[in-house]
Amino acid sequence: MENNTLSLRSILEKDKLNGINFLDWFRNLRIVLKQEKKEYVIEEPVPDEPVATASRADKEKFKKHMDDMLDVGCLMLASMTPELQKQHEDMVAYDMIQNLKEIYEGQARQERYETSKALFQCKMSEGSPVGAHDIKMMGYIQTLEKLGFPLKDELAIDVILQSLPDSFNQFVLNFNMNEINKTLPQLLGMLRTAEINLKKVGPKPVLMVRKGKKKGKSAAKSKGDGKTKTDGKEALKPKKGIKKDGKCFHCGKTGHWKRNCPAHLQEVKKAKTSEASTSEASKEKASE
Repeated sequence: MENNTLSLRSILEKDKLNGINFLDWFRNLRIVLKQEKKEYVIEEPVPDEPVATASRADKEKFKKHMDDMLDVGCLMLASMTPELQKQHEDMVAYDMIQNLKEIYEGQARQERYETSKALFQCKMSEGSPVGAHDIKMMGYIQTLEKLGFPLKDELAIDVILQSLPDSFNQFVLNFNMNEINKTLPQLLGMLRTAEINLKKVGPKPVLMVRKGKKKGKSAAKSKGDGKTKTDGKEALKPKKGIKKDGKCFHCGKTGHWKRNCPAHLQEVKKAKTSEASTSEASKEKASE
């Protein structure tokens, strides 16, 4: 156990805090403290000392916190440059971290920007393993959480589903339609199972609606019997030409129509002459 502790602490000695590597240094510090079960020291402020009448358990808990705080504080100072040591040597571990966060908040802001950008733009290429892709995305999500910007599981799952290639369209459709509630690790397990099935049977096509003119029964019928509709004007056209000469309805002779009949034209002329004469005589009588 002691050898493991010393081995982990060596990563802080190799990469000491120098002012431009705070995020990497802080990440390594958390790894070491988590292994030693002392991470709470940099997350919780110093507790108040128990009163004299406090229980033995409370007094022992307070003593352990003080001992761990001293140990972690010395570890942090030992992993800093001399300039930073001088600035923080009179602080306890919790106060050191709070002060360092304020100093290097700009770095955290930049890392948050880069991490969120990588997360939301991450796309899995067709044919690549889904396991490696999801682990990478879960790493981005966990980094944002450590920076103080956690994503709710529902949003994190949506982001992961949106990053999948088209071959997972059917999986995403079923997942959303059935409103499946899963944690991120459970989603990863489902995706791995879906990946295995896709390799066996291939991706199922998603129903697509094609744009175009709707074909009705009339169109189908027309196509089936091979007949086409004729234009109305064409239907009214006579198939044979009209005869130029026919039987005259006035004189009964053939070879001309009534409008061209000489007898009919002569009668019309006489009628007009007679009508004109009668009209002239009437005018003369009226003048007398």
